[in-house]
Amino acid sequence: MRRRSRLALSLVTLAVVAGLATGCSLKQSSSSESTSGAAASSAASEVDVPSLKGKTVGVAAKDVVRDFGRLTYQGVQDRLEELGAKVVATQADAQDDKHLANVENLVSQKVDAIVVILGDATTLAPALQQAKDADIPVFTIDHASENSVNNIGSDNWQIGSTLARTLAEDIGGKGKVLVFNGFYDVTPCQIRYDEFKLVLKNYPNIEIIEPELQDIYEGTIEDAKQKTNDALTRYPKGEISAVWSCWDLPAIGASQAIDAAGRDEIKVYGVDAEPGALDLIQDPDSVYQFTVAQQPTLFGTTSANNVALYLGGKQDEVPLSTYLDAVFIDKANVADERKRLGLE
Repeated sequence: MRRRSRLALSLVTLAVVAGLATGCSLKQSSSSESTSGAAASSAASEVDVPSLKGKTVGVAAKDVVRDFGRLTYQGVQDRLEELGAKVVATQADAQDDKHLANVENLVSQKVDAIVVILGDATTLAPALQQAKDADIPVFTIDHASENSVNNIGSDNWQIGSTLARTLAEDIGGKGKVLVFNGFYDVTPCQIRYDEFKLVLKNYPNIEIIEPELQDIYEGTIEDAKQKTNDALTRYPKGEISAVWSCWDLPAIGASQAIDAAGRDEIKVYGVDAEPGALDLIQDPDSVYQFTVAQQPTLFGTTSANNVALYLGGKQDEVPLSTYLDAVFIDKANVADERKRLGLE
């Protein structure tokens, strides 16, 4: 059995606690190593933070279509309201221009703070600068920005390197990889892609197929399915070893195309633990191999707590970045992790 190592870094919500663990697998598989979403959300809600009564907090989400965006959006609103805040919530239907306009509108309303969920870094930069200039603190979720007081996210460096190393080892360190890379300006995707490229420096016999595929935000699965079918036509059996994506939806479309074509020599890897991805991973006949579960409700709850701390005069208790545990899921542990994390 090949020995692998993994490094898990987690910053427990609003506590100065860091955990460092090592083991014999790239993939985190022990249920004792991470807190379930429900339990962690409950713990985060019980953190002693100031009231937000009399405060108005804007929430701007890029979209609420995927489970991640929807659960994060709801989680942050629920906790803000629980703490007594008036919430002005907007979501942009996955449109970057609308997301920008929503943030600008919240700035014009002179809210006390803004929580921004996802978004293109280049597009949103002017609006976040406007908020800073207006002395409105901005709290981001999976959107690192120099204008953000605090950013909540998983450790995407760990996710990206583990995803890449798992793929590389699973294909024996050689072969051609089909890559979906349409959202490099989205911070988590950027980090995961950069980690992928960094890891591949140690696997010189793995080649990325050029040009890389450009996934899209609307109609993602069908678009990825078509692009994968086109690639399968160009590259006969044995010439593609794996498919990499920084999120699950393109990987779902790719898996559907590959499964239908009977190309079971190709392995597929993604991130987010979308229900469709988990279904495919749980199917022993599908080529989908690996995904990563994050904790979206906890993301929202923790961000709301940070808002309350900051507005309550406890700015020194709000870190620049808060990293929450991710759970690595493959065919060996998917059934157990779905049950443990409530993803069934």
